[in-house]
Amino acid sequence: MGALGLLLLLGLLSGGSAVIHSLRYFDTGSSGLSSFPEFVSVGMVDEVQFVHYDSVSERAVPKQAWMDQLTRDRPNYWDTETRIYQGDRQVFKVNIEIVKKRFNQTGGAHVYQRMSGCEWDDEDDTTYGHEQYAYDGEDFLAFDLKTLTWVAAVRQAVPSKLRLDQNRAGNQRKKNYLTKECVDLLKKLLAYGKSTLQRTERPRVSLLQRSPSSPVVCHATGFYPDRVVVFWRRDGQELHEQVDPGEVLPNHDGTFQVSVDLNLTAVPQEDWGRYECVVQLKGIEDISTPLDPALIRTNWGKTGRDGGLPGPFPIAGSVAGALLLVGALVLAGVCWYRKRNGSAKRPAAGSDTSSEIPEGQKRLLAPTPDPKS
Repeated sequence: MGALGLLLLLGLLSGGSAVIHSLRYFDTGSSGLSSFPEFVSVGMVDEVQFVHYDSVSERAVPKQAWMDQLTRDRPNYWDTETRIYQGDRQVFKVNIEIVKKRFNQTGGAHVYQRMSGCEWDDEDDTTYGHEQYAYDGEDFLAFDLKTLTWVAAVRQAVPSKLRLDQNRAGNQRKKNYLTKECVDLLKKLLAYGKSTLQRTERPRVSLLQRSPSSPVVCHATGFYPDRVVVFWRRDGQELHEQVDPGEVLPNHDGTFQVSVDLNLTAVPQEDWGRYECVVQLKGIEDISTPLDPALIRTNWGKTGRDGGLPGPFPIAGSVAGALLLVGALVLAGVCWYRKRNGSAKRPAAGSDTSSEIPEGQKRLLAPTPDPKS
């Protein structure tokens, strides 16, 4: 079925002093995977999970304590959410069978995903909405906000595109949700979770090296929010060669981590003093760590300030935490979100002849279900 694995929930990296806030929903339907729920949905605000539903518990539940305020404001909210998710589960179940037929598949394990949401720049007030589907980890169909039409990524998606393009009123409603309603909901969530979502946690920075011939890794962890810039500098100038930048990953405690490798194969050790790792995070002063052998933690001996490491670098433990954080999406098509590079859209798949399912009830804090068949 193509690659399966961890869908890493990565946010948009923003430059300057502006912060790009995001509200995203990840829905995953599966077929032929007895050890994984048939349907899972996760809601994320600024890359922090705040709601979860799966077909095993059959219940929408809050994942953050600050969501208690919503329950007090609307006592029946979670019952309503649960019914909507249950309806989405049935739609996904039908759609995944339709798409399997389009690919001439009769068995095996398959995953059908929806990714939707919006971003808001708190400095210039610009917004962006996105909505798309994928099948087995590959792009399937996406909504184009500019033209209010659908873009088929593969020929099997063309029948869905043609049907959905005809629903002009529905596409206009979709644009209104993605560019207005979703942003309003995002701002409400930011207000509910202000003390948590808008905090700043200072990163801890370490220099790591597995062997004398390995790259030196600048590892920053424990920071919040995830909009961090980490780079290597030589003689005060930022390096673009010799450097392998990593991606920002979540830790189990809601903070983030990132690593940037520096290849020193052709650099004599007497020149190491010209290098430094710099970490920049809004709200704190830059953190500069010189490339000093005494500061490097290694796996091969008692060198470095902290001595040898008994096992793999702490990165491994943090990645394990990341697996726990997004465990509900373990089977989501790996790299789909990465390949989109934060540019997400939300498509729909349907059969060529069956009738459309009317739009469901609008949620306070979730996207409006699409007509699907």
